[in-house]
This record gives sequence, C-alpha cells and structure tokens, in this order.
Amino acid sequence: MGKQLREVYGKYFQEMMQYSKAPAKIDSTNVYQEANKDLTKYMEIILKENFLPGSGLGNVENFKAFYDAVTKEGKRGLILMEHYTNLDLPAIIYLLKMHGEDWSKDFSERIVAVAGMKLNEASPAVRIWTEGFTRVVIYPTRSLDKATESDISEEEKKSEEKKARTINLAAMRAMDDCKKRGQVVLVFPSGTRYRPGHPETKKGLREIDSYLRLFDIVLPVAINGNCLRINPENPEDMLADLVTEDKLILTAHPVVDCKEYRKSILDSLPADEPDPKQKTIDGIMDMLGKLHDEVEATRL
Repeated sequence: MGKQLREVYGKYFQEMMQYSKAPAKIDSTNVYQEANKDLTKYMEIILKENFLPGSGLGNVENFKAFYDAVTKEGKRGLILMEHYTNLDLPAIIYLLKMHGEDWSKDFSERIVAVAGMKLNEASPAVRIWTEGFTRVVIYPTRSLDKATESDISEEEKKSEEKKARTINLAAMRAMDDCKKRGQVVLVFPSGTRYRPGHPETKKGLREIDSYLRLFDIVLPVAINGNCLRINPENPEDMLADLVTEDKLILTAHPVVDCKEYRKSILDSLPADEPDPKQKTIDGIMDMLGKLHDEVEATRL
C-alpha cells in the first residue's frame, strides 16, 4: 500500500497556494477556467516520479486521426475517457506532450476537461491539484441529487436546482465556445472515479447522450495502470489517495462518428425501450471495457 498524497507531496502545498488563482465558489460567470501554468509543473513532477518505464500512449494512430479530424476538417471533437484517479486528466495531457511530435504537443494544449464544482469548492488543497489544467466546471447531477435529498426546505431545494440550471447552462455555452476555437472537450462518462467492488461507479451516465448529440466525433480512451489509488479507509478524502508507482498506458479506440453511432444504437433498440439514452452510453462503456481488458492482458 502506498503513502497518502498529502504525506508524499504535501511539502509542495504552501508553495502551490501562492500561485492559486481559481475561484473557491462557482457561479455562471466563472465556469470556464484556463490552466494555471504555474501549477501544471507540480503535476508533472508527480507523474515523472511515479510513471514506470513503458508508460505512454497506445494506438497512437487513433489519437492522430482524431487530432487531424479536429484541426484539418473542423470536426467538433469529444474525448470520453475511463476514470480511476485524479491524475487521469494530467496523465493524458502529459503523455501527449511527452510523445514529442508537433501534433501531439498541440493536441495536449487543446484539451478542456469537464469538471465537477467540488474540485473547486471542496478545499484550497484540492483546488490547487486541478487548477493546472483548463476546465469547464459543471454542477453534476449526482451532486444535485445529494443536495435535494438532504434535510433542507423546499425553498432551499428549488434554489439549489436553479443554481444548477444556471451553472450548467453557462457551462454549455462555454463548451460551445471551446468547439468554435478548435479545442477538444474531455468528459469522464462515469462522472466519478471507479471504486473497486462498486461496479455502479463504472456505469456511464445517461446525460452523456447529450454530449454525443452536440459533437461530431468521439475518441474513447481506456486507462490501464494507476499511480494514485483511492484509499479504502478514507475514500472521500482526495488528499488521502495512495501514491503508487505503476506503468500507465492510455489507449485510443478508433474515432467514432457520433451521429452514425447514435443512429446505429437507437435503430437496434425495440420500440418500447424505456431508456434509449442510457443505451447509447452503455455502448461507449462497452467499447472502453473491451479495450481496457485487451491492454491489461499484455501490459505487465
């Protein structure tokens, strides 16, 4: 078992705090947040120290095909990636950059992640670990469900629902601007990190169907290896995550045409299918699961 993140890298916290600029509260005016490059370097230190030899990109040609479709054909590009750790976003940006070709370096600069507001609002120490990367912040459905199911008044529930609608509408507008600028939006379709023994945390969210309708192409990316593991004794504390050396491989599925993919799934469903939106994301999660298993069989 590895040591906790705060034990290994807490020595950098005070230094990082001096560079922090991201807002501690999210509203409709600050959902788009550019990467704070002063903080990116600290994430790269963690990755360099914990990625074992052999870490890198798998099926590089698929990453390149996706990049070319965005930059040369003007396609609106979406990445749907597995989610195991808070290093997943830094990892794809870092490995694209370290791949060393002009296109991969440019690709790394174009990624904009969709992130839950908890990463800004949980604590200053959590915020500094996400601030080094460009994000569009949303009010996740799971967070809203928790808030409205808690012991609060009906008036407070309505206020929270209004807040969620306002933030998410602003986030959709921000994503539209990203697409127009040729940026690539990255979403974790499970909406949360996978917790071993809890298969529901690997299930795709039905809301992802909306993303598939708003983009032209999608690049599913599987993750094999994990250098920052959820602490089973304290799973809700991100700074208690366990730091572990590992060989990390990010593998790209062939580029998927969103419109054609959705049509093929929907056409295959019976007329009385109760939740066709869930079926479209189930198909993507199946792609990711198969790709993950194929890579894991040969990774070590």
